[in-house]
Amino acid sequence: MASRSRGDGNYRNPCLTMHQPWASLLIYGIKRIEGRSWPSPITGRLWIHAAGKVPDPETIKAMEDFYRQLYALDGVTDLKFPEHYPVSRLLGCVEVVGCVTSEELASWEDIPQGVRLEGLTPFCWLCEQPQKLLIPFEMRGYQGVYNLEKRILEGALRGLSPVEAQLPIKFPLPDPRNRLSLKPGSLKKTSNTSQSNQTSSPTLKTAIEGARTAATQFSKKTYVGPTPGFQGQGSNINDRTR
Repeated sequence: MASRSRGDGNYRNPCLTMHQPWASLLIYGIKRIEGRSWPSPITGRLWIHAAGKVPDPETIKAMEDFYRQLYALDGVTDLKFPEHYPVSRLLGCVEVVGCVTSEELASWEDIPQGVRLEGLTPFCWLCEQPQKLLIPFEMRGYQGVYNLEKRILEGALRGLSPVEAQLPIKFPLPDPRNRLSLKPGSLKKTSNTSQSNQTSSPTLKTAIEGARTAATQFSKKTYVGPTPGFQGQGSNINDRTR
């Protein structure tokens, strides 16, 4: 049985269940920021599981348009997206190297412009080094961050393959001697005029609004009870998500 918890620090093989298409976009290295309303409780390898909800074509299109516009800011005009968005599967893993606030991310001049604009949530988990499973494992997911079962972990470790991202990202540490130095409040926020100019583009504005709308509508279709604020490309997942 998977161990479920959030915030107790007892993570041996942490995993996060995300909806599609956000899960595959992260594993394919297209998505660099996992947005949440709560700070990342871990640093290091994070396994990514795709929930059982099948994404509709409109949601996929909105998110692909969003990333197409972001990458164009950094000169990538032929972005290649996943051919399929499988559900109820363990997809692979990423390295979470830190977590900052959206305000810090937006003013961080040491990273590409497109990455700065991914910060649509209060907290931004910074993800590098995506690896995908050659054969995604069918499994059940859980709410929050939880530990993979040992038998699943052992099989997953044997089936990992590095992903060649089209624009690999390396987030610089504020303190190179401290691998845990990227945390909320660790970056000095500065005004960024060029960033404001970029977001004034009508096409980009439309893409950002489309991404927000897609996530919000997806949440309303998926969850029972009060809908949380925009949770980014992952959104909160109900307990025991297939």
